[in-house]
Amino acid sequence: MDKDVSNANQDQPSEPTLKEKTATGLFWGGISNLVQQVIGAGFGIAIARILSPDDYGLIGMLLIFTAVANTLMDSGFTVALVNKKEIRHEDYNAVFWFSIFLGITIYIILFFSAPLIAKFYDRPILINLSRLLFVSFLISSMGFAHNAILFKKLMVKERAKIDVVAVTVSGSVGLILALCGFAYRGLAIQAVLMSGISVLLRWRYAPWKPTLHHIDLSPLKSMIGFSSKLLITNIFTQVSSQILSVILGKSYGETQVGYYSQGYKWMQLCNMVISGMMSSVAQPVFVEANEDKDRQLQIFRKMIRFGAFVSFPAMFGLAFIGREFILIALGEKWIESVPVLKIFCIVGGFWFLFVLYYHLLSSLGKSNIIMWYSLFVASMILATIIIVNEIDLDFLIMVICYAVVTLLSFVGWHFLACKFIGLRLIHVLKDISFYLIITIGCLMGTQLLTKPIQNIFFLCFSKIIIFVILYFVIMKFSPSKIFKESMGFIMRFLEKKEDYN
Repeated sequence: MDKDVSNANQDQPSEPTLKEKTATGLFWGGISNLVQQVIGAGFGIAIARILSPDDYGLIGMLLIFTAVANTLMDSGFTVALVNKKEIRHEDYNAVFWFSIFLGITIYIILFFSAPLIAKFYDRPILINLSRLLFVSFLISSMGFAHNAILFKKLMVKERAKIDVVAVTVSGSVGLILALCGFAYRGLAIQAVLMSGISVLLRWRYAPWKPTLHHIDLSPLKSMIGFSSKLLITNIFTQVSSQILSVILGKSYGETQVGYYSQGYKWMQLCNMVISGMMSSVAQPVFVEANEDKDRQLQIFRKMIRFGAFVSFPAMFGLAFIGREFILIALGEKWIESVPVLKIFCIVGGFWFLFVLYYHLLSSLGKSNIIMWYSLFVASMILATIIIVNEIDLDFLIMVICYAVVTLLSFVGWHFLACKFIGLRLIHVLKDISFYLIITIGCLMGTQLLTKPIQNIFFLCFSKIIIFVILYFVIMKFSPSKIFKESMGFIMRFLEKKEDYN
């Protein structure tokens, strides 16, 4: 009997280790975000060649409202649910109904506030446009609880399918609407459709369904102390990140907002591949390792090295080919967005550090620290932008100041997080400097090799190919364990696929 039991136990698949979960999550998170952003980029290029900067500018003026609305509906409960050791159906159900009630309330308020928004920007056209665009966050309110389940259970492949399908379908419809002359209205409909598809698929894949017969919001009490601080944090973060669009829209008009939005958008598409990949696993992994601080420190430093390994070449590489990319993909009419793209790519190259510090502090339950420091950073950004705007400097100076304050804030995030796991600044600098130096060296080498090329298409293609080859070859012969482990994981994945086929 014992022998049979032993054999039966051997036949059962073993529970994956935390390292395997992390590697798998990073891999599928990377694939998900890469495919999603590539598809989104394809549709974005096609639509941007049809529409004007004014069309994108009108939507850009309203993004601050949708961003804050989504933040309010989440209210930090997604992170709070992930942090809870034991979760009941009632916890998810309370978050679900709270998000819906709040979403309806916010939409009603903004619906009747639309004339005030249009008056602020002196654009009457924004009344109907805002009421249409705001439907997107109303629909999103029905999917926050389901997203929390997918996130907590590290269901990365399911989230990948949801994102890819939503981007593909909404992008296709957006392109058709642009071709049919819907202009800015098509962009709003595309956003609404993407929200709807995402929510439907979250309901399809999440192993939980809400109940109507007993709506009880009392479980929120146990989470509200933690989540309320994250809510305040995220509101100020969204305001500080969108404030440039507001000020540009008020002072310079929709055309300048269009240039700004387009430059920021392409940086964000590339950055989301990295930050989305790391966000998909960071907090659940940190929570699981909370009992062992030494192990948590090792995991954190390894994720820093992985972030530097992928973020520096991707983001700085995009800045390197920024002019060629904009001219080839979008056309001459978008040339003024190139400086914005390059400036934000520098910030985006280091953004993975913020992602990791944020999720580390969240996993430790330090929402109060996150809140107060986020308030400080948002206040500094707001003050800087207002001062620059008041002295009537060029809008690019405003963008540069925004980037500088954001980069300096990363140092503060480090000192707030380091004491909890014994992380020193010298550790971070050591972990990222190797990949930063190699990235800069490869970019300089690529610049020298491609300098004689005049044709813009050949120049862009040559820059990408030469840089990738240089970076890969140097990594291959370097002592980088991250590169070797990443390649080993990919090879094992491909071998399993071959065996399966």
